[in-house]
Amino acid sequence: MRCHPLQITKDTAARGQRNMRVKIQYLGLVKTYTNRIQDELVLEEDTGLSAMLDRLAADFGRPFDPEVYDPAKKEVKPTFMVLINGIVIGQLDGVNTRLKDGDIVVLMPLVTGG
Repeated sequence: MRCHPLQITKDTAARGQRNMRVKIQYLGLVKTYTNRIQDELVLEEDTGLSAMLDRLAADFGRPFDPEVYDPAKKEVKPTFMVLINGIVIGQLDGVNTRLKDGDIVVLMPLVTGG
């Protein structure tokens, strides 16, 4: 499992901000694009889903960006879905959903088989 220092600066502690850990699971075609099953990210508390997805797009590049998520449009492509703790982000606040410590984010194709 790889940990990414996402949005953490040396000033974070000085500003009194806390960090959180978020687990990400990659299923189906997303697993192929990332060549990973899961990751754990360290983020600033109250980071939005779009900031986390921006980081993944930067880290994984093509084909994750633009096939799964387009950072320029802040858009998860319609053939993929994102769940936070088992809830589809469309039932939350979409890519603007704020993440919390211990959240589990699942990135997967809309349809998967096998």
